[in-house]
Amino acid sequence: MDPVIVAAVQAAPAYLDRDATVEKACGLIAEAAAAGAGLVVFPEAFVPGYPDWVWRTKPWDDAAWYARLLDHAIAVPSDATERLGEAARNTGAWVAIGINELDAASRTLFNSLLYLDPDGTIAGCHRKLMPTGGERTVWGSGDGSTLTVLDTPFGQLGGLICWENYMPLARAAMYAQGIDIYLAPTWDNSDTWVSTLRHIAKEGRVYVIGTNSCIRGSDVPCELPGRDDLYDDDDWLARGNTTIVGPDGDILAGPLTETAGILYAKLDISLAHQARRRFDPVGHYARPDVFHLDVDASPRPPVTFRRAVRAGQVDHV
Repeated sequence: MDPVIVAAVQAAPAYLDRDATVEKACGLIAEAAAAGAGLVVFPEAFVPGYPDWVWRTKPWDDAAWYARLLDHAIAVPSDATERLGEAARNTGAWVAIGINELDAASRTLFNSLLYLDPDGTIAGCHRKLMPTGGERTVWGSGDGSTLTVLDTPFGQLGGLICWENYMPLARAAMYAQGIDIYLAPTWDNSDTWVSTLRHIAKEGRVYVIGTNSCIRGSDVPCELPGRDDLYDDDDWLARGNTTIVGPDGDILAGPLTETAGILYAKLDISLAHQARRRFDPVGHYARPDVFHLDVDASPRPPVTFRRAVRAGQVDHV
């Protein structure tokens, strides 16, 4: 496999403005690709922004904020995904970007990681399995059918979102699919998060790309009701901590904090494969005679329809 230059983007969205954030993302894709990146990775819920207010107030009392998030969420597919796909196609880069995904049928929001291939088509979309705490007031829970790992010219690509990365069985499910480049977009600003990224890299013998937003109170629109009660202009919503880690657990780039920017690193997947010859967390080192993980990867829609069949008729549905 050919080595690939990856770009880990740390930026502020145009908060709660889908179209402006998509345009900003397209510009960042072009910037990263011009620097040679074949894979561009964005933070968690980048479009149109992470609903940080769920940790600062009673979300059910702030209907205007939720309504705006809902109005500026992204359906998959949609004009917004077409625009992001166009940016991927124009640059020939793979793109992974966090979105607030609106399910067109149920109107439920999901915290999702959208993948676009260099042809501009949607290659996959992972829905966060378990929103944390206050996040559950705005996001639904994904199912096992979106534990996505994609085959690319530079290795197997996939990832988990934020505190999903603290779920050992979820990580094992990703390792079992032969993942080489593990994405970990987050909103976690703690100092220990970088240690988490390094542990995952060492445990899975994978490259890990951790991305986060860099956003202050001044980036939150003034017209949102109660905005000044929640945020001062100098208040940090997210300080960053974007980091790229190698399969031995060593940091290749970052951490980048309290400033917007793009981190770059050249990844040679053969090094990850070599590392797993010594320690394979779901292979020879996993002791399948002692431990076994069963993953339900079937879709779990909330509604299914069964059609009655009259006697003598064949149901072709």
